[in-house]
Amino acid sequence: MKKYLFKRILRSLFSIFMVTTLVYLAIFSLVPRNSIFKDDPAIAKLKSQPDQLLEYQNSAFDRMGYINYLNQRDFQEEVQKDFPEFTNQESPENQAIIDKWQEQNRNWEVGQLPISGGYFATDEVSIGARVLNFYTNLIEVDHPWRIKDPENPDLERGYKITNDATAGWALTASGTKYYYQIYFNNKFPFIHQNILKINLGVSYPTFAGKPVVDVITNKQGRSVTEEITMPDGKKFKSAINPYTRYYKPTNELSLTEKRMFEGSNYAGADSNNEDPSMMMISFRNGIASITLMYIIAIPMAMAMARYKGQWVDKLGTAIITLLISVPSVAFIFFGRYVGNKFFGLPDIFPIFGPGNIKSYIMPVIVLALLALSGSVMWIRRYMVDQQSSDYVKFAKAKGLTQSEISRKHIFRNAIIPIVNGVPGAIIFSIAGATITEQVFAIPGMGKMLPDAILSHNNPITVGLIFIFSVLGVISIMLGDIAMTLVDPRIRLEVKEDK
Repeated sequence: MKKYLFKRILRSLFSIFMVTTLVYLAIFSLVPRNSIFKDDPAIAKLKSQPDQLLEYQNSAFDRMGYINYLNQRDFQEEVQKDFPEFTNQESPENQAIIDKWQEQNRNWEVGQLPISGGYFATDEVSIGARVLNFYTNLIEVDHPWRIKDPENPDLERGYKITNDATAGWALTASGTKYYYQIYFNNKFPFIHQNILKINLGVSYPTFAGKPVVDVITNKQGRSVTEEITMPDGKKFKSAINPYTRYYKPTNELSLTEKRMFEGSNYAGADSNNEDPSMMMISFRNGIASITLMYIIAIPMAMAMARYKGQWVDKLGTAIITLLISVPSVAFIFFGRYVGNKFFGLPDIFPIFGPGNIKSYIMPVIVLALLALSGSVMWIRRYMVDQQSSDYVKFAKAKGLTQSEISRKHIFRNAIIPIVNGVPGAIIFSIAGATITEQVFAIPGMGKMLPDAILSHNNPITVGLIFIFSVLGVISIMLGDIAMTLVDPRIRLEVKEDK
């Protein structure tokens, strides 16, 4: 088992790397970079201000890894390291200094703002370097030397175990991005950490400035104001999540934050929203739909196999043929209409929202029926093949009824490949619910992928492909392990001949 898992993990990592790299290369080399501004409302507002527009665009390219960018202030500081007399103003003297600086830094291209004439510099990052940066920054480690705040030179750095009114016993730190490194509460998975984070880039233009992982995994919807307890025991009405406290530079602290956190720089925090995350909503729909699908598919396939060629089998085949022949989009719209017209169920998810079970009923049923045909056909075919096996003939000779043979013997062997396919089916239902989530306006990961493509949000697109790749290879591994749990006779290792 250990040898198998090691090899499987290596192959899985290689598969994830190849899929993500190919998608990254395709998106960031074939899609024109200026297309990211297509749906950005800030561009229209800045058209009358050429300096600010150019600054905004270069900053966006810098965040997305296309270029390294030195704005006016940064460029002046960089040049003054070698030429202290330099001032970022248009003049023959400054131009001469810039020419000398550029000779020493040939990878940088110096430009001027169209109105003010201020100098800036850009360094084009190759696509290979961008891919490398993506993987080298994939895992972020929070450590006490991460924060660099010139206005707080005496910042303490280190870890300590604390017991405060907010988190109880916890591992806290100073100099790190997050204050609570490890903490406990009554929310799953009960033990939480902020030491290691997955970094898939920064979302743009939609959800601008928000990390991709936060867009997918953080709660959505309206902020919820609750009574929170501060470390010193004071209570406030606020919509922040105090467990997510992170460092804010001294010049960005508001008076309210200084009052709440008693002057501490760990005064930033994520908001506490009422709706589940995109990932959680998709996961709920996926688990429920696959459960419903197997509840229908297994008895239906068993009945069709047992009464092969009879009216039960013919009726089941007709239903399966109908489900296969109807286009998915038409079936989804038809299901939505029937659910709304005859059962009073919402035709779009936001009507009742994720807090009402009615919102999930039709999407779950539609997803289950879309996956039903393939599963029924596969299970039926397997069980029909097993009916001619020697163990079935032996069971008949012992006098067992057809019902007992089907239930106790044939299905017992059929359950092995069924179990193998369950993890993959769940993952497919989460990643493949794109059309369903679009039609029902479900704020999940499936809907997010086409939305990101249409809005040219390249970081979100790459991030979702990466997540789907990881989920896919994990599902294969879990399926193989599940087979060994159902049937101990199955061994994942291959014995070498001696």
